[in-house]
Amino acid sequence: MNRLLPSPLTSAGLLVLWLLLSRSFTPGQILLGILLAVAMPLLMLPLRPAAGPMRHPVVLTRLVFRVGGDVVLSALEVARGVIFSHRRLPRSAFVVIPLELRDEHALAALAMITAVIPGTVWSELAPDRSAVLMHVFDLADEADFIHQFKTRYEFPLKEVFE
Repeated sequence: MNRLLPSPLTSAGLLVLWLLLSRSFTPGQILLGILLAVAMPLLMLPLRPAAGPMRHPVVLTRLVFRVGGDVVLSALEVARGVIFSHRRLPRSAFVVIPLELRDEHALAALAMITAVIPGTVWSELAPDRSAVLMHVFDLADEADFIHQFKTRYEFPLKEVFE
C-alpha cells in the first residue's frame, strides 16, 4: 500500500482539492481526481527528503510552545519599536552566531524558527555550517542575544536531532 500511496494524506487532500476546484462530482471528475491523487505523490517521491532522526518528543513539544510564545512576544516588541521609533530608533544589527548544530534537518528547523519570529532574519549560513549571520531588528546586547538564541533554540534542536 505504501508503494502505491506513499503519502495517503497528501493523496486525500489532492482528491478533495481537485473535486472542489472542478465543482463537479461526476464519475469522470472523481476518476480524474483519483488518478491525480495517486500519480502526483508518486511523481514527486524522488524530490522528497529522507526523514531525519527525531529523539526526545517532549523537548520538541516544549520547543514548539516556546517558539509560539516567542512569536507573540517578539511581534509585540517589533510593533512597539515601530510605533515609538520617533522616540528611539531601533538598534538593528547583523550578528554572527556560532553554531554547534550540523544535522541538516536541525539546521532547516532553526532557519524556519528564525523566519517566523518577528525581528530576526536568517541572512547567511557559513559554508562549513559553523555560524549563521542574522539580522536583528532591535539589538540591546549582542552577547546576551547569542546566549538566548543558543539556549532557547539551538540546544533543544541539538537534543532532538543529534
